[in-house]
Amino acid sequence: MKTISSVVEHYIKKKPFLQSALAQGIINLTSLSRIVKPEIEAELGKDIRNGAIVMALKRLSDDLEFRATHKILKVLKNIGEITVRSSLTDYTFLASDKILVHQAKLLEEINENQDVFYTSSRGVNEINIVISSIMDDTVQKLFKDEKCTQKADNLSSITVKLPAENVSVPGIYYFIFQRLAWEGIILYEVISTTNEFTILVNDEQVDIAFKTIKDLKTL
Repeated sequence: MKTISSVVEHYIKKKPFLQSALAQGIINLTSLSRIVKPEIEAELGKDIRNGAIVMALKRLSDDLEFRATHKILKVLKNIGEITVRSSLTDYTFLASDKILVHQAKLLEEINENQDVFYTSSRGVNEINIVISSIMDDTVQKLFKDEKCTQKADNLSSITVKLPAENVSVPGIYYFIFQRLAWEGIILYEVISTTNEFTILVNDEQVDIAFKTIKDLKTL
């Protein structure tokens, strides 16, 4: 049998941003109850008092705060080194039979200059290369026969070292990226390893992105 609490919980869980905001106590429950009331009543097939929905939201927010954020915040407080690199270019090439050969030649060039930032990822149909802008001419020369579908300049990277337990706690990346989204930060790329992740943002947004991530340690 459906109850007000179960229907309200199902409604909130379908909306991740709302769920997180509710867990943080930054939503007026009375106002929210008025917004969700029509859908809750339609689901239950009867009229519901606002007060009943408010109580269901209150119980849910208390439970969500403990379940969804306690372990996440514990991990985020132990964020390690945050490294920023600027003057980067982001290339996207269609995958081809010879592109790895060209990429190997690029790596040879990079090995001669250890100060160059470089990272790459490969999907099913395309290859992405993020590299210091001083290497633009080299990339253009080596990949001149490849199909470049996108190129973005004036980018910066922020690399974050996470504690080892990040792999056993669900929601870490969602929590971080949600904060970045709230600040209106556009992510050009996200590159990750087991205990690190790197985001690529426009140079104009790198300061606020850095502050947003750094402030996670004080939540």
